[in-house]
Amino acid sequence: MRSEKEMMELILSVARKDERIRAVYMNGSRTNPNVKKDIFQDYDIVYVVKENRPFYEDERWIDRFGERLYMQCPEKMDKDRGQAVDLDQCFGWLMQFQDGNRLDLHVVPVEKANVMEDKLCVILLDKDHILPSIQPPTDEDYWIRKPSEPEFLACANEFWWCLNNVAKGLWREEIPYVHAMYTEGSHAQLLKMLNWKVGYENGFCLSTGKASKYLKDYLPEDLWGRFLKTYITGDIPQIWDAMFIMCDLFQETATELGGRLGYAYNIQEAEASYQYVKHVRTLPKDAKGCLLYTSPSPRDMRRS
Repeated sequence: MRSEKEMMELILSVARKDERIRAVYMNGSRTNPNVKKDIFQDYDIVYVVKENRPFYEDERWIDRFGERLYMQCPEKMDKDRGQAVDLDQCFGWLMQFQDGNRLDLHVVPVEKANVMEDKLCVILLDKDHILPSIQPPTDEDYWIRKPSEPEFLACANEFWWCLNNVAKGLWREEIPYVHAMYTEGSHAQLLKMLNWKVGYENGFCLSTGKASKYLKDYLPEDLWGRFLKTYITGDIPQIWDAMFIMCDLFQETATELGGRLGYAYNIQEAEASYQYVKHVRTLPKDAKGCLLYTSPSPRDMRRS
């Protein structure tokens, strides 16, 4: 596997030798001082060029970066599918090389090179001094933001509301539907609430990364273990069990965080939703109705 030094020398050497390339900058995880380096980090590189068209019309020039296993050209794919994409404004090659390195390379014309938009940018080369001076890279644009009370309440409402879709999907044994409603609905809100908890405990001055990939680093081991049990398989009993673990975890986190933030958490709504899905789990397959005869108790969240 080529080293970081070798890759960076290659990236800059190509730029220096090609008169069409006027500047180079990098962003992403390799410029983030808070991200630990490892062998899977991409090289997120932008070449600032005179004109995009020559680069994407004759792509043989990218062969100099090494032997590729495969690659993707997102803008070209979008255009081929009929989307309104201007390849002359941005074009990229996402390349996975045989030696394990990955290069996400884009070309943009000089007038579209805005290094001020992303605070993780680092300027590597500027032949004509066309790029502005920028501050050292920081991931502050990606820090967890303190939720407003309406945002907090909307998260809780979405969590408890979406459970009814999961429950009816389980009763019908519609597993693809269940996965969509569970993952995109309630579980996404749990993840959001846990991020807000971590943000609060760290002064809202940190990021847990793309898709919360660093969340484990900020949760106690026992809490992380419980969170992992909220992920579901295709087994219906397992999904029911995971859902109730998810409910407990969300209830505890939202109650605690709501109190810390001074926000009014709707415990009655949570109780009603939980009682409903628990009732649906007991319904026989030949049920003619799903009326909930017992009223939700506001006293606690006892599970059975």
